Amino acid sequence: MTDILIVEDEKELADLLCDFLRGENYTVSVAETGEKALSLYEKYGAKLVVLDVMLPGMDGFAVCKKIREESNTPILIVSAKTGKEDKLTGLVLGADDYIEKPYDIDIMLAKIDGIFKRRYAVDELIDGDIKINKITRIVYKNDKPIEMTSKEFDLLLLLMENKGKTLSKEYLFNQIWGSDSFSEQQTLTVHIKWLREKIEDDTKKPKHILTVWGVGYKYEGI
Repeated sequence: MTDILIVEDEKELADLLCDFLRGENYTVSVAETGEKALSLYEKYGAKLVVLDVMLPGMDGFAVCKKIREESNTPILIVSAKTGKEDKLTGLVLGADDYIEKPYDIDIMLAKIDGIFKRRYAVDELIDGDIKINKITRIVYKNDKPIEMTSKEFDLLLLLMENKGKTLSKEYLFNQIWGSDSFSEQQTLTVHIKWLREKIEDDTKKPKHILTVWGVGYKYEGI
């Protein structure tokens, strides 16, 4: 998964921000249109989306809305639109922050570092009787460790980090196995079955990993 997806049609500005972020050891992808941004996001994901509003074709607000329909990935809107209505629109659509152009690069980096520290610095994810340690990559149920494969762990972590949100089968498959994988989407179904056998009290009536018919799956807390 990419750390940061920059969606910016001004090449010089995108390249500059990209260089600074890579200098801070972030992995970065760049898209110059909203359509390309969504394509990259579906294929590779991102821990943070830095999103311009004024883009050719689909604008940044539409991209923000589409991403927020599928996940709670942090979104930082960057725009020359400085009006109150534009800022409110971005925040109402689910953006985590809104920064005006032109921006100070040090302030931008500080905002990005802050988002990563708040969202990803937590070493443990706990929900009811399920606990995930991100450092040791061990899952516990009722404080007892559960044996899991690497893919099972990654899939459960992705679902829990998006608790309450329905994630499409395509999105889940691309995030865990990658768009270039030789595996098939049936692999996802099998891994969901295995996860349920390990964390659900009753696999016929799952309470954690729920199927959303025709769409995908979502994780519900108890």
